[in-house]
Amino acid sequence: MSQPIGHEPAGDAAKSGPYTIDARAIFERVRAAQRAAPAPSYEERMDRLARLANEVRRRQDPIARAIGSDFGCRSVYETKIAEVLMLLDGIKYLRRHLKAWMRPQARHVSMTYLPARAWVRLQPLGVVGVISPWNYPFQLALAPAAVALAAGNRVLIKPSEYTPATTDVMKRVCEDAFDLDVVDVIPGGPEVGEAFSRLPFDHLVYTGSAQVGRLVMRAAAENLVPVTLELGGKSPTIVHDDYPIAKAAARIAWGKWVNAGQTCIAPDYLMVAEHQLPAYVEALTSCVRHAYPTLKDNPDYTSIVNERHFERISGLIEDAVAKGAHKVEIKPTGEELRPEGRKIAPTLLTGVNDGMKVMQEEIFGPVLPILSYGTIDEALGYVNDHPRPLALYYFDRDRQRVEHVLQSTVSGGASINETMLQFGIDDMPFGGVGASGMGGYHGREGFENLSHKKSVLHQARYSAMGLLAPPYGEPIRRMLKMLIR
Repeated sequence: MSQPIGHEPAGDAAKSGPYTIDARAIFERVRAAQRAAPAPSYEERMDRLARLANEVRRRQDPIARAIGSDFGCRSVYETKIAEVLMLLDGIKYLRRHLKAWMRPQARHVSMTYLPARAWVRLQPLGVVGVISPWNYPFQLALAPAAVALAAGNRVLIKPSEYTPATTDVMKRVCEDAFDLDVVDVIPGGPEVGEAFSRLPFDHLVYTGSAQVGRLVMRAAAENLVPVTLELGGKSPTIVHDDYPIAKAAARIAWGKWVNAGQTCIAPDYLMVAEHQLPAYVEALTSCVRHAYPTLKDNPDYTSIVNERHFERISGLIEDAVAKGAHKVEIKPTGEELRPEGRKIAPTLLTGVNDGMKVMQEEIFGPVLPILSYGTIDEALGYVNDHPRPLALYYFDRDRQRVEHVLQSTVSGGASINETMLQFGIDDMPFGGVGASGMGGYHGREGFENLSHKKSVLHQARYSAMGLLAPPYGEPIRRMLKMLIR
């Protein structure tokens, strides 16, 4: 979403196209259903997850067509991998571990409180809101929704207004899988997004830009709604000069140009040893030529989602070149890419500096700035002088140097000798830190994030705690002396 909320309230009923969406009324309906049945059983949760998986599997082709329509050109294979397969794998993981996660967790009771028992009980929060972005419009809406369902919650989803065809198919998936008081999809533009952000959810998950994330958090604070923010940022890639250039280039190229770079954890800039910079330009160019022999009519090379973002990315390139950067535009056949097709050729930029917009903003497009370093510590110093990124990628075969890099940097996640795949590991939490976000919704940590951890103490029929009550005297003096010792 570009601007889901503004600085001034829009009210709870907002316009979306020719009709009015009353976000407050939808929320109240779902909350009433939640209060009537606040604790779905293990069997109910498993059934909801199975229904979602079955509908996604059944509609995988319409999902791919809808996303392709929204982008103008989006690889069917990339969509099925990133939007369908990853979502289904995540649901499978949730179903496999749900019973264990739902069990009460016994906790230690000190001698002072014996023979009491204590445990932590994970219970549903209630109604969870999900504000999802346009870059992976299906998976990034339904993955957190699936975790929320596993935790026993009900879910309202506000998708991006930039991907209306995907929103339509998502709404059909959810309507066929669930009653509307379990999961509902609320389409609409910025006004609807603003009203949605101000609802008194029990938790709100937002994925998108840091700029809008601040507005979402401010709106949620009005109702003291806890938030999970997945924001992104400028994720660095550092390659040690001992690492094979061809192998690093292949893995970096895949992570950078899948979905035309429109990925929150894509490598945002590359740092290589100064003497290897020309070799990396050549190796990355070769990788692009192999992966995308043509660009204009190639169904595997994705378009930029809309004209606004096309112009924004083009502007980043123009600004860098005007300020002294060298541009390497990779067009295997030299074909002309017309603006109406919204395809931007994979582009390398060398000679960049922090005075250029391309090094100040998250690129979110097929442009890769390459910086050179003298030492690894110099590269780490550069990373640490900037806001903490959502991901950090480091290529090296030396374990001690890898450990040094991991200890010396703070990022939402990291991947060694690979890019982006850390997102797909369902058993690890995924989330940002500092400017790149807070909280997460993958793995057990995601389940617990969207649950309430209720502490429960159960006292026995007879308890020594009565001896610690007034009136006080010699017996309690002796007991405290023994306990404190």
